[in-house]
Amino acid sequence: MPVWKAVSALLVAMVVTCAGTLGAQAPPGPVKLFVDATQAPGLKLIHARMEFPVSPGPKELYYPRWIPGDHAPTGPIADLVGIKFSGNGKPIPWRRDLIQMYTFHLTIPAGVHTLVAQLDYVNPGNDSSSTGSMTPHLAVLNWNDVLLYPAGYDFREIVYDATLRIPVGWQYHTALPVGANMHTPPNFVHFAPVPLNTLIDSPVQMGKYTRVIRLAENPPVEIDIAADEPGELAMSPELAEHYKQLVAEAEALFGTEHYRDYHFLLTLSDYVAHFGLEHHESSDDRTYGHMLTDPVLERASETLLPHEFIHSWNGKYRRPEGLIDKNYQEPMKDNLLWVYEGLTQYLSFVLTARSGLCRPTNCRALWAYVAASMANRSGRAWRSLQDTADSAPFLYGASSEWANWRRGTDFYDEGALLWLEVDTKIRQLTHDRKSLDDFLKLFEGGPGGKPALKPYDFQDVVTALNQVAPYAWAKLLRERLDAVGGPAPLEGILNSGWLLVYNHRPNQRQETIEAARHEIDCTFTLGMTVADDGVIRDFVVNRPAYQAGLAPGMRILAVNGRPWSPAALRAAIRNSPNDTGPIRITAQNEDQVRTYSVLYQGGLRYPHLRRIPGRPDLLDQILKPHAPNIAGMAGQGGR
Repeated sequence: MPVWKAVSALLVAMVVTCAGTLGAQAPPGPVKLFVDATQAPGLKLIHARMEFPVSPGPKELYYPRWIPGDHAPTGPIADLVGIKFSGNGKPIPWRRDLIQMYTFHLTIPAGVHTLVAQLDYVNPGNDSSSTGSMTPHLAVLNWNDVLLYPAGYDFREIVYDATLRIPVGWQYHTALPVGANMHTPPNFVHFAPVPLNTLIDSPVQMGKYTRVIRLAENPPVEIDIAADEPGELAMSPELAEHYKQLVAEAEALFGTEHYRDYHFLLTLSDYVAHFGLEHHESSDDRTYGHMLTDPVLERASETLLPHEFIHSWNGKYRRPEGLIDKNYQEPMKDNLLWVYEGLTQYLSFVLTARSGLCRPTNCRALWAYVAASMANRSGRAWRSLQDTADSAPFLYGASSEWANWRRGTDFYDEGALLWLEVDTKIRQLTHDRKSLDDFLKLFEGGPGGKPALKPYDFQDVVTALNQVAPYAWAKLLRERLDAVGGPAPLEGILNSGWLLVYNHRPNQRQETIEAARHEIDCTFTLGMTVADDGVIRDFVVNRPAYQAGLAPGMRILAVNGRPWSPAALRAAIRNSPNDTGPIRITAQNEDQVRTYSVLYQGGLRYPHLRRIPGRPDLLDQILKPHAPNIAGMAGQGGR
């Protein structure tokens, strides 16, 4: 018997009719969804089948376009293939909308009460893809990739009854609750019927090699790891204790939680896209295959889990009103991403320190590198921080070439600098009686206990800040957000008792990023970033490399007559104060090769923070642990 017929027969008794609880405008009944991921390991292919309760007449179905957390229309519709519709065993023709390309038009024939939709999702991406999610040993299923949903309803009212078939011998992890046990085969999982928004907010991680690390019990929190090799699962006991401390520090910071249980879905592979995507009760965290066994890659990933965890409060519970819709087709308004992502970025730096995931000296190196990177952003001459948020839907997918002049999603790191200023300003205004922690308990706290949503606008942020410490917050925020052509907002660094300086001593954070990304960052010297293979990735307008005529995309062949290597470029920069002439860089531009004279004699320059005598060290106060110590680990060394 075909697998879908077998599954349908097996689950007939399991469908829960929820229409009576959804209101007058609710769909007629649950949508049954069957997903077969057994070909994910080899073909990178997932099959899906849906059964929609319908009535005869015109029908519109949507493929999700605007995906929460992506802040952009990223629904991978180009990878949707094999689309077929039928009713009573007969094909039903369909037509794509010529304007709204994610919309499918059908006419349901008389006598048809169940519309069957079949489709395949192909995912050939690898580490060069922004969507790669499958390898021979693991896969991450995002439900929005493999389903359609009916037009005309609030997605919180459309109930999906989902069943997943995973490869034999694999394990799965998800925050999605499992349905009643009806003696399904070992590699079939039937989930409890849930609204569409809950389904899409609950990805499933699958893998041959997996491990679960319990971090907390009440409510339950765990790290679910899937890797391409069993040896990559080896998280040290010390690191596990720091992640336990992370949970404790987050609860101390916000005062409550907005999840029933929480799953860090940590996927370790060099063959999937690397990113983090927040969900209310889980996070899709994908990073380097050897992240747990390579100290450099571990340090490069140290803020990943803290950042996505914080989103359960800031982004999922409290969400800008422009990011709240009733379906996945309406454009999102990203103007408040400096709160959604910027505040989260700031807090990820803070909790990485408080949990002991990084030593205090390394945390200061991180702050110095972030501050220097934003201070050397040539695009500040024309684009405001606010516009980086407004432009997020296309900036997320922009090329890395010319990123410094274009400005990318700077609302993350420059947003972190902005919120450091807010935190230090509150501490100064209240003579250290209050801090941003008080704002977070007020703004992000709430009753807790289960997922909820509370929208906000700009004025809500200002009002909450004024409740903590009265000040001209609206004026300060708008000045920082709307500024064009001025310096980076480093007031928070100064207020915290530190000064951004440059010297010849390497910055540990910069070294970590260079090693992880296989590049040499000369932003603070020649004004460019170069891959280990010699290809120029980006550069700073009006700095020496730009003035010499070099450009992104060119490949460096030689430096001062020596064949290209990162060491040759570093040596030329290091020796520049003693050389009377320019640095000679021979580079290939398409089919042309020429030598460029780069006028630079400043030597090595790395960013650091230096204490300002006589000023209190607010940064140290901000980064100190706030929660009871877990097993005596956090704050005693870190990574």
